[in-house]
Amino acid sequence: MKNINLVIIGGGPAGLAAAIGAYDKGQKDILILEREDKLGGILNQCIHNGFGLHTFNEELTGPEYAQRFIDEVEKRNIKYSLNTTVINISNDKTIKALKEGELLEIKAKAIILACGCRERPRGAINIAGARCAGIYSAGTAQKLVNIDGYMPGKEIVILGSGDIGLIMARRMTFEGAKVKAVIELMPYSSGLNRNIVQCLNDFNIPLYFSHTIVEIKGKDRVESVIVAQVDEKLNPKLDTSFEIKCDTLLLSVGLIPENELARGANVSMSNITRGALVDDSYMTSVEGIFECGNVLHVHDLVDFVSLEAKKAGEAAANFINKENVTNCEKIEIKTDGKVRYVVPELLLKNEDYTSISLKLRVGNVYKDVKLEVLVDGEVFISKKKRVLTPGEMQSIDLKEDEVKKLKSANNILVRIQ
Repeated sequence: MKNINLVIIGGGPAGLAAAIGAYDKGQKDILILEREDKLGGILNQCIHNGFGLHTFNEELTGPEYAQRFIDEVEKRNIKYSLNTTVINISNDKTIKALKEGELLEIKAKAIILACGCRERPRGAINIAGARCAGIYSAGTAQKLVNIDGYMPGKEIVILGSGDIGLIMARRMTFEGAKVKAVIELMPYSSGLNRNIVQCLNDFNIPLYFSHTIVEIKGKDRVESVIVAQVDEKLNPKLDTSFEIKCDTLLLSVGLIPENELARGANVSMSNITRGALVDDSYMTSVEGIFECGNVLHVHDLVDFVSLEAKKAGEAAANFINKENVTNCEKIEIKTDGKVRYVVPELLLKNEDYTSISLKLRVGNVYKDVKLEVLVDGEVFISKKKRVLTPGEMQSIDLKEDEVKKLKSANNILVRIQ
């Protein structure tokens, strides 16, 4: 069994940034475990631009953004193991992994979970009709087009307005396909507004809000889909149905954090984010196991993933350097329901008053409102917001003196007023 101070599971943008953060904080004994044959994660298939505006003040493609961090990892001689799939971690921080048929066992002082997220499977959606060829998740289609050079189809309908689906609407159009429509169950998009503008509006691709697909038609391959409006309870109104001819259906119906390893280690999970419950050091309920990036909660921009992961890496390095860390009291940050969740959910009631960024998402579209933080029943922070949407992650950045106030509180509430 190998002994490694810090093991990072996942070599995508979160894992790379976490490794750099830990190394620069003084922790040199680091190992990144990555199941693919190269570092970079999902960014390797995201060849569109729009990455890096917050991190580098320039617009990069996904591979270019990933390479910046890969270069920094290699400059520091941080060790990594490719083609390595972690199959289990225990709450005593023992890791079991498979590398080319060989079973590896590693004992770590700290673990950072940076496993990313996966697309919600089609099985989670009840669609009647045929189970024929021509149905793909949007991410699979992206890999086929951008990595393998294979076109999934020529006449496309996309179910769901997640960012990957929106981006693939534009990508398929560039490749000569006809994108007939994007169908969205909710009365609002789950993607960024800029992607609606740049990927749909600029190409006159129709977006049907409050609609869903009620039937797939086709024998050997998809031939058409039946679309209908939904009512306030999201039930289809069949009398409104209409048919769209197509040979391909792409599904962009949400992302799920890859948290099987966390659950196996008995980490406490959030029912809303599907990620771990973490404190402001990004430590989970299991001492020495940290979580960051899309495995913690699904982000809208990779720049925010990198920033969060760097802080998690620094916190893990601090944990190892202190060696014996005693649990201190934690304060729960509550939400009002309109705010669906906030990360971190817990604040350590200690004297670490460095700046903190609270990340949150709302559950609906709200216009001309105030986003507020209440401390012991009194408004502490209030920000006017012209519009809040579920697709746009919000940030409340707290300075050191504000963090000190929060950590001395008994009750903290984030709400929309």
